[in-house]
Amino acid sequence: MTMLTTLLVLLVAVEHIAFMVLEMFFWTKPLGRRVFGLTPEFATASAALAKNQGLYNGFLAAGLIWGCFGGERALIVFVLVCVVAAGVYGAATVKRSILFVQALPAATALLFLWLSR
Repeated sequence: MTMLTTLLVLLVAVEHIAFMVLEMFFWTKPLGRRVFGLTPEFATASAALAKNQGLYNGFLAAGLIWGCFGGERALIVFVLVCVVAAGVYGAATVKRSILFVQALPAATALLFLWLSR
């Protein structure tokens, strides 16, 4: 795997760590509400769901980091495909910008991973 590919994969991991932190710790705070466009009432009502979602984002980041430093190419491919699928689904069901924020970076890393074979 090239250095550029590794950096792209790690960028996706860092992005998911940021999602995890926002969802688990800042969901009901002004920063989290602003980033996700939430009312205080909705943020409070959905906080437990957001923490669960954040945990899954942490797992995705961990898989990518593990794959990069453990040389597990198949794990990286699997997690990136999961991120792309989640991004496409999120764009179709929640907000179109998810396609560009989540799916596009993962698809780009996946493409570079494929090209670095």
